[in-house]
Amino acid sequence: MLEKYKTVRQAGEKEIVIKKSRFIGYVKPVENEADAILFIEEIKKKHWNATHNCSAYMIGERDEIQKQSDDGEPSGTAGKPILEVIKNQGLKNVAIVVTRYFGGIMLGAGGLIRAYTDGAVAAIEAGEAVTKVLHQEVYVELDYTWLGKVENELRSRSIRTGETMFTEKVTLCCLPFHQETKAFIDWMTDLTGGQAVMTEGDKVYFIEGE
Repeated sequence: MLEKYKTVRQAGEKEIVIKKSRFIGYVKPVENEADAILFIEEIKKKHWNATHNCSAYMIGERDEIQKQSDDGEPSGTAGKPILEVIKNQGLKNVAIVVTRYFGGIMLGAGGLIRAYTDGAVAAIEAGEAVTKVLHQEVYVELDYTWLGKVENELRSRSIRTGETMFTEKVTLCCLPFHQETKAFIDWMTDLTGGQAVMTEGDKVYFIEGE
């Protein structure tokens, strides 16, 4: 798994008008190709009467899945520009559809490329580009006497935490950066004099800075 990657926060849409043609850009974060295809089909169904529903998506840690569709526009004037926007902005696991309602004025190849580029950029602005950073769940089981000290130390180091579970002992769900997992475990061992019992859980992405 990547230590960090850039994607969009949420699904978004934004409309622009170019020489009377309406271009509606849609974006959505997707985890796999099936999600991307489903999203594109949903937009096509929503805009079944549009002149074109052009699309592109890029998925995978190494951008191994890249697809594009001109949906009837001249070859290379729609799907490719949308895909290039995804690449140029360094996004991963993103699908974009730019819907066009023809306004009666021909744009030419260059005009179409610019229009679909602008439509994709508008969609990404609506979805909000963010960076996701990989964290590691570490469950720390302690006697209650340690709780106050450990919580204070976690806060002072700005270490993300999840739910705290209270049973015979207290278990803190700590979420250090994945690449700092060993250092965190070593630090917690020293802090508690070896009295903490630690178990690694899932790897989880969180938005950087939040």
